[in-house]
Amino acid sequence: MNRNALALALLLAHGGAWAEPVVRADDPRIARMGRTVARADGSLRFAYPGVQLSLAFEGKALSVDATASGERSILEVVVDGGAARIVKLSAKSRTIKLVDERQAGIHRVDIMHRTESWHGVVTLARFVADGTLHTAPVLPQRKMLVLGDSVTCGEAIDRVDSGVKKPSWWNPRASYGMLAAQTLGAQVHLVCHGGRGLLRSWNGRTDNDNLPDFYELAIANEEQRVRWDHAGYWPDVIVSAIGTNDFSTGIPERDSYVKAYERLVRTLLRNHPHALIVLTEGAILNGERKAALNSYIAETIRRVGSARVHAATTMHHPGDATDAHPTRAQHAAMARELVPQLRDLTGW
Repeated sequence: MNRNALALALLLAHGGAWAEPVVRADDPRIARMGRTVARADGSLRFAYPGVQLSLAFEGKALSVDATASGERSILEVVVDGGAARIVKLSAKSRTIKLVDERQAGIHRVDIMHRTESWHGVVTLARFVADGTLHTAPVLPQRKMLVLGDSVTCGEAIDRVDSGVKKPSWWNPRASYGMLAAQTLGAQVHLVCHGGRGLLRSWNGRTDNDNLPDFYELAIANEEQRVRWDHAGYWPDVIVSAIGTNDFSTGIPERDSYVKAYERLVRTLLRNHPHALIVLTEGAILNGERKAALNSYIAETIRRVGSARVHAATTMHHPGDATDAHPTRAQHAAMARELVPQLRDLTGW
């Protein structure tokens, strides 16, 4: 069958509606939330948790070709608001069926990245369809950016009692940042990295990419770094929930910590000239370490001296016997604590 005959057959098979068998992953009819990198061949790469692609599809069958840089990356797929389906990726390309129906219909498909940058980098090569893509689903106009560590990334939310921690435990959809954004009617970018801090990682190392470093990256996997163009996303609110790992080996020296935070905040103010910036201490620290971080935040705000920079407080959420990261219920509580403070600042 020649090309024209194939085109006519596809047209007739769908009642006169043109069918597109192959759709680039960077097609403008696919809405993107989160930091992604488009390649010349139309594929998309991403690594932060919470990156989401959304599309409206009319037809019977839709799939996507996906691969990862390792064996630990996980996607979740939601069709028509139903239950999330977990898809484990590997270095071998895999075709994931998204829609597989006997009769054609209109479907909303959401694909979310659940795991972290250090788990691996995901590539979506192309979508294959027997029908048509509608215009991209509309994302909220309000925009949030949440900076943080493993708590912001949603580590251990889907824990299994007495189990060995696995990538399947990560669930950014249930994280405080995404819950708060949903309540406030905003889209959100999670820019976070487990084990990292402002100045040092959980084990005291300073030679890793900490927040001032990975904030600048679209892909923060240290073997595959790609810089981020801040003009690609203009947040209205930036929440920085960093510090837990800086304090894990003891309280860092005050002046050096405050100077580093001041530099970061001034960078945020410069890159995002209309955004409100909210600094919070996170949920895991308690006692004198929490008190010290709160005082460092207050001093940072005083030194910056901008009416756009504020502090938000949170309760202590210590996880449970299985894991020290906040539980699903604790993340929901963290969102409930944060939302009224953000409403007061934004009027949302």
